[in-house]
Amino acid sequence: MLHRYSIAINPSLELITTIKNMKEQLATEVGWFNSKNSIAHITICEFESSERDLERIKKQLERICDTITPVPVKLDDFGTFPNGAFYIAPDTDSKEALQPVMKSFHNALLVKTFHHSDTPHISIARKLTPENLIKASQLFTSINESFLCNGIVLRMLDMQLKQFRVIDAFEFKGLPKEVQGSLF
Repeated sequence: MLHRYSIAINPSLELITTIKNMKEQLATEVGWFNSKNSIAHITICEFESSERDLERIKKQLERICDTITPVPVKLDDFGTFPNGAFYIAPDTDSKEALQPVMKSFHNALLVKTFHHSDTPHISIARKLTPENLIKASQLFTSINESFLCNGIVLRMLDMQLKQFRVIDAFEFKGLPKEVQGSLF
């Protein structure tokens, strides 16, 4: 049986709590919205896999994480996507540091993904109406938060909760990449 999985970056527990409170504030203003109950994260990709193949994928994730160095992330802006998403954005330096991290999973993970993100962001809400996007933009005008991106989490979609839940975590170790030598 295939399950749906997500690879994501989780911010610090303090920041997860802050964002949960922001989502509650927004819900008071606009009512329920998509991703209201989702725990704050930066999506790298989503894929489907059997439980049998999952151990192989975990080994790949471990190998990829071994060579990634932790990245400090500063969140300093809000943004929207045309699909009605309202999100927290990293500053330019953080975005430029996170994109190669995300790309390393896109390029090295040997699994067919059906969704991957190239734009690092933490969603507050998804599929908001234009009116509710305006309300969100008026409610949240400034942010200045930071965290150390020092690993990723593997999440599995819980079909009853209709939410992803963390099933494993992988730490960035910053080890040198193995280079295949030449005999000549």
